[in-house]
Amino acid sequence: MIEGRPLIDWGWIVDHLDDIAESILQHLQLTIVPLILGLFISLVLAVWAVRQPRVYGPVTAVTGILYTIPSLAAFAVLRPITGLSLLTAIIPLTTYTLLILVRNIVAGFQAVPAEVLEAAEGMGYTRRQRLLRVELPLAVPLMLAGLRLASVTTIGLATVAAVLGNSFGGLGQLITEGLQAFFPTKYLLGAVLSVVLAFLADALFVQIERFVTPWAQTRAGAR
Repeated sequence: MIEGRPLIDWGWIVDHLDDIAESILQHLQLTIVPLILGLFISLVLAVWAVRQPRVYGPVTAVTGILYTIPSLAAFAVLRPITGLSLLTAIIPLTTYTLLILVRNIVAGFQAVPAEVLEAAEGMGYTRRQRLLRVELPLAVPLMLAGLRLASVTTIGLATVAAVLGNSFGGLGQLITEGLQAFFPTKYLLGAVLSVVLAFLADALFVQIERFVTPWAQTRAGAR
């Protein structure tokens, strides 16, 4: 910290509200896009794993390996291929969601009672109809739990994207620039806003789960 400069410079914050808002929007983009892509890919993999149980092990093994790759290493590998682009950040952030989402979605499908599946079959549902009308809706609670965890994880990992440049660095850019300039206001603001976004994302998915699965809340309250 530069001598004579306060820990939190409120004047700087007021003067740079537009830049701060842009960083928040960039961070949301770095979070939402990977979550959407990860959910789509995970749904496909989860359905495949449920229909063909023998592939569940290899799928979770591969997604587990992808999850263990350090983000900086992933960015370094992709940079010669995709350049300093948003795609260089989106691809690794998407892969980091897969392990969490695949496991939760598969668990959601496996939690559907066998008698419910038999009843759907007895009503003449095709495999596709049973998936869309029975299995998927009943798997929603665990799916949302996976999205809840993946969103918080992605918000944290997205701060590392700042190494790719300030065009899409998000809140990580505030942290990096603040540390480089020995300016506490900037890096503390980036860190605090990242934590706030994580809490808001967690709260949002809790509310979504309560809204789309009221039967689960009623059953829990009856216990």
